[in-house]
Amino acid sequence: MDCKWILVIEDEKDIRETIQQVLELEGYQVLTAINGKEGLQILSENTKPCLILLDLMMPVMNGWEFLEAQKGEVVLATIPVVIVSAAGERAKSAGASAFIKKPVELESLLRIVEKYCRAA
Repeated sequence: MDCKWILVIEDEKDIRETIQQVLELEGYQVLTAINGKEGLQILSENTKPCLILLDLMMPVMNGWEFLEAQKGEVVLATIPVVIVSAAGERAKSAGASAFIKKPVELESLLRIVEKYCRAA
């Protein structure tokens, strides 16, 4: 496995923990954040992840604000972001690498993660 780690930014505890557990069972290292602000803090303290899984609707700093901040940082702008949201079509236009609709199908999630993490 080529991926060092994946960042999951999701405010709903059950979803965040389920995604983390599934990815860890597949051998990925996972760090989690409960909002975009915490996600940016984690990114500033660690090496660059191979992928960010991002919810859009969160308190403090939502996914849209996170994407804007991420794209404004040269080092962070190249990290692929997969939006995981129930927001539907509007989310697809957010400038992310891919989109997964909630509720998450774990097989679809793993396929997308493998696509981006194998290439990292």
